[in-house]
Amino acid sequence: MARVLVVEDDQFVRSALIRHLTEASHTVRSVGTALEALREVAHVRFDVVILDLGLPDLDGAEALKMLRGITDVPVIIATARDDESEIVRLLNDGADDYLTKPFSVEHLSARMAAVLRRARAAAAAGAEPPSRVLKVGGLRVDPLRRKAELDGVQLDLTRREFDLLAFLAGRPGVVVARKELLAEVWQQSYGDDQTIDVHLSWLRRKLGETAARPRYLHTLRGVGVKLEPPR
Repeated sequence: MARVLVVEDDQFVRSALIRHLTEASHTVRSVGTALEALREVAHVRFDVVILDLGLPDLDGAEALKMLRGITDVPVIIATARDDESEIVRLLNDGADDYLTKPFSVEHLSARMAAVLRRARAAAAAGAEPPSRVLKVGGLRVDPLRRKAELDGVQLDLTRREFDLLAFLAGRPGVVVARKELLAEVWQQSYGDDQTIDVHLSWLRRKLGETAARPRYLHTLRGVGVKLEPPR
């Protein structure tokens, strides 16, 4: 069964979700604010997060972006909002699924099962990463141990940042289309460029460069991204 984090400030809804998920043999933790949720995922490995948007301290959409900065745990949005453009934006920002309140416990169970199947399939596909260390200039990326170094100094990367760097390091000098990055790194068949741009920006910062002054990461507008050693 799954380890689930419920992020919901409505005590009645929160209690109902906890009861249902516990009866379904899931391990459940719950919080009522976005900041509590961020603290939880920073210290506990969850299989799925159920995130309400109407939180008292921070809008759930902003909380989702912050969550994506530190974890790739599947996130199911659960909210009373039903605006289609917002749903699309949230999915592009990293949500894995979306439920509009009120919803039945059967509907939630089905959506959770689908999200968990996708996550486990993706994990199984990457269960045996290549053992060779990837070297690009002063960069050393070890996919097996999930460690990266720049000029001998270990980089502190999130899981998604590491996946992005390792994917590009495995193709040095090759321009990789954004669509391919979404499919291979994010396991998404669609999305906008903002998700990639945000993670590239974070990765550049940790590599000690900027978009205006690139060293390793080079963006070709309208084409894609490549990683190559500094000249």
